[in-house]
Amino acid sequence: MESADLLIVGGGQSGLSTAHTATRIGLRPIILEASDEAVGSWPAYYDSLALFSPARYSALPDRPFPGDPERYPSRDEVIGYLREYAAALDADIRTGHRVDSVTRQPDGTLCATTAHGDFRAPIVIAATGGFGNPYRPALPGLDTFAGHVLHAAQYRNPKDFADHRVVVVGGGNSAVQIAVDLADVARVSLATRGPLKWFRQRTLGKDLHWWLTRTGLDTAPLSRVLGGQTMAVIDDGRYKSALATGNPDHRPMFTTLAEDTVTWSDGTTEHLDTVILATGYRPHLNYLHNLGALDPDGKPQHKHGISTAVPGLGYVGLEWQRSLSSASLRGAARDAGYVLKRLRGTG
Repeated sequence: MESADLLIVGGGQSGLSTAHTATRIGLRPIILEASDEAVGSWPAYYDSLALFSPARYSALPDRPFPGDPERYPSRDEVIGYLREYAAALDADIRTGHRVDSVTRQPDGTLCATTAHGDFRAPIVIAATGGFGNPYRPALPGLDTFAGHVLHAAQYRNPKDFADHRVVVVGGGNSAVQIAVDLADVARVSLATRGPLKWFRQRTLGKDLHWWLTRTGLDTAPLSRVLGGQTMAVIDDGRYKSALATGNPDHRPMFTTLAEDTVTWSDGTTEHLDTVILATGYRPHLNYLHNLGALDPDGKPQHKHGISTAVPGLGYVGLEWQRSLSSASLRGAARDAGYVLKRLRGTG
């Protein structure tokens, strides 16, 4: 069994931020990453994905995002950035090491079990995000619908949907972006339970994230007020304009699905080929089930990233962990510093 000062489960943006923070305070971390490189889930995201925050607000510690700081980097640019960040990081990164379980040892240390052996440390940080646990709500008729059903996590590009009738379920950034992406080749409706909410991407020449930072709204108190609410769609005008054309269109949630049809709230029924669920994710923490760290619904029991059930266990990268940016590139490092200080008893 190998030992370390700190085990980090997950080598994406949250895990890399945590490792950087750990080395800065003299800890010797090991990152256990399931895939073959430490770039998180970014290679699995849809092709057209672009960040909703400018490059200047999308960097990890001590390595500015290259290029124009006001541009909105693409998915592939983020992948390249994370590759370079991991290569320059002074940390022991074990790729191909999927953690099957975390358990507590008789001496109080925590042990992470992988197919390549066991690792133990006094502190474990769960930094696996939620992409591996897409949320699929119970929608009327979904179980009997014979068409194509996929989650946004499975969507890549429009090429397989030419001439399809598609309903995208969800009212967040990904739902709107996927619906607009598909509209060039398919007939698309965006279905939501309530009205869409919009944020202007730029106001008075400044990006939304500039305003959030300058006004102090991107802080922990805001997360206690807004945490769990549906976020607004950040738009530079393109998405509202696209919806105004009628393809995609925006409709109230359908009443039911049948074998190959959808029935809308106004009573009309039409043929349907595909349903895409852009309905978000839940924390991907199945490896903690036997540790007693999760509640009956599988959610982590924590306060601002510090486990309230298991000493020595922390989280980085949970949505609304301490602020609205906790699950983003810019928020992970701030939360990592907070969590490590408290788990070490120094803050």
